[in-house]
Amino acid sequence: RHAVCIFYLVLRALDTIEDDMTISLDVKVPMLHEFHSYLYQPEWKYMESKEKDRQVLEDFPTISMEFRNLSKVYQDVISDICHKMGVGMAEFLEKKVDSQHEWDKYCHYVAGLVGIGLSRLFSASELEDPIVGQDTELANSMGLFLQKTNIIRDYLEDQLEGREFWPREVWSRYAKKLSDLAKPENIDMAVQCLNELITNALHHVPDVLTYLSRLKNQSVFNFCAIPQVMAIATLAACYNNKQVFRGVVKIRKGQAVTLMMDATNIQAVKAIMYQYVEEIYQKIPSTDPSSNKTQQVIASIRAMSLPGGPMASRHHYSPIYLSCAMLLAALSWQYLSTISKATEEYVQAGEN
Repeated sequence: RHAVCIFYLVLRALDTIEDDMTISLDVKVPMLHEFHSYLYQPEWKYMESKEKDRQVLEDFPTISMEFRNLSKVYQDVISDICHKMGVGMAEFLEKKVDSQHEWDKYCHYVAGLVGIGLSRLFSASELEDPIVGQDTELANSMGLFLQKTNIIRDYLEDQLEGREFWPREVWSRYAKKLSDLAKPENIDMAVQCLNELITNALHHVPDVLTYLSRLKNQSVFNFCAIPQVMAIATLAACYNNKQVFRGVVKIRKGQAVTLMMDATNIQAVKAIMYQYVEEIYQKIPSTDPSSNKTQQVIASIRAMSLPGGPMASRHHYSPIYLSCAMLLAALSWQYLSTISKATEEYVQAGEN
């Protein structure tokens, strides 16, 4: 618990530096490269940030002290991931995401590394088998699926803030400039571009299911599975949806609560994945340029999600558990909003 908490706060601090547009590149790039070393400098802090999360930089000595109190095996993982992520962030500060390969690379730096680091922590704690931390390809896919979902959903917000994360190799087939996709006259081409990127993201789902199938600890499973089912639900809501280019597409609060309650075992997660890829399948336009690829990737997900167990998990909950959960939903709307926001931040996975 402590290792994961400190890992999150360290990466939140790193991400706050990356996001702060008031820091000049000649200052920011060396900071990103050296950030991992600040973990071992008891007095280091940064007081000039204008970002909303600047507290993690201003009070960094508290975070770094707790970091140094962790077992060395945890320190080594966190420091290593922090170093790799800082170098990667610096690389993409000075270039845009052009090819689909570079899209994967960017998502690896800001989210795949989070998945790899968490997996190494799970194994180091001995709550999970060594293979969970060793199989970096699957752990990377866990992060990429979340990050791509976030990038796809946040098209308009990123445009308004001057950020571009959609890969040029894809969007250039549909528009001269990425910003052109938001113009009403380009909506049909914009939706086709959206569908192609969602199809790309869906290719990570088989890896996600394989990763989750290896987990043994219930808390670790819930921690990993809930963001993944939130992501597939978000992609289903975004698929072939013009609203992505007009505002924010989010899953409903009640839907989020149901997903949190249900995603407690691998068969339940498979059922959820099956449900949402079916939803996407039903919306595939026959005229969509990516329709064949979308159908193919959905077929591969179906093959992994079909029975090996019950297709729904809700029946195993006791009435009292359901009653408590629904009471929470009814009486604590603001609390649920906070939970939803926290989950969305995890869906961003690289704290982006």
